Amino acid sequence: MAKQSPPVWDVKKSAPKNAARKLPRLAGRYFKAGRELVNRRASLEVLHQFRLETKRFRYTLELFRPCYGPGLDKRLTSLRKIQDLLGEINDCVTTQNILGRKQNILAEFLQRRIARKRRELTRYWQSSFDAAGRERWWSDYLERFARKA
Repeated sequence: MAKQSPPVWDVKKSAPKNAARKLPRLAGRYFKAGRELVNRRASLEVLHQFRLETKRFRYTLELFRPCYGPGLDKRLTSLRKIQDLLGEINDCVTTQNILGRKQNILAEFLQRRIARKRRELTRYWQSSFDAAGRERWWSDYLERFARKA
């Protein structure tokens, strides 16, 4: 996923109005990138970039936590799960890079763990995070439930 430019906010509008106008599109781009990631065999570098994008998306949403109710916390929890799975994959890759390929037993263990975590990420993405109607659940919420902080 290519790094996205930050949304351009309308300084004449309130934070909730800006959030309702911009965050649904941001969520749509995130879902599109996630679908592309799980529907093809993404490289480890692409997974790492998506992890960073997930972090940026989550932090952006957290900035607007006062504009939304507890529904945002549910969404952030599911986003953290994606971030955690991507982080575990990245930790394995980093450990492999530090140790090098000379440590065969550990390298094989890490490869199996990466494969298992990739499957877990794909399964969670498809069955929970991006299950039928979930993108709309996110977008509708971000658009309609922004309120004054």
